[in-house]
Amino acid sequence: MSETLWLLLAAALSFSGMAWLALAMEVHWGQVMHRHADEVRGPRRRLRALGAAALLLSLLACLSADRPSMAVLVWTMLLAGSALGVGQLLAWRTHWLRPWACAEPFRSLRREQSSPGPVDIR
Repeated sequence: MSETLWLLLAAALSFSGMAWLALAMEVHWGQVMHRHADEVRGPRRRLRALGAAALLLSLLACLSADRPSMAVLVWTMLLAGSALGVGQLLAWRTHWLRPWACAEPFRSLRREQSSPGPVDIR
């Protein structure tokens, strides 16, 4: 893969990792999903692991793109930019982070909560 694609992948992974780590926190989960965070303690733990894994993969993508000394610098800047971006979204457009909250750990939770109630046929 070219250097540009590796860096784009690293940026996407870095942003996703920061978003997942933010959503693993009670306050930010409540902001984005408009529900109390105590209901979803298990999936939030998985989000934390998913966020850490995404940040590690972001570092590996940076290392694949460039030599180690430059890759660590680029990765550090990506972390700062991603944290700033997620922070800005949490401040102004929280609903834009919902796709990250609906990642794999929450699919079973959504199915349970979206079960249809009694249907009124008239």
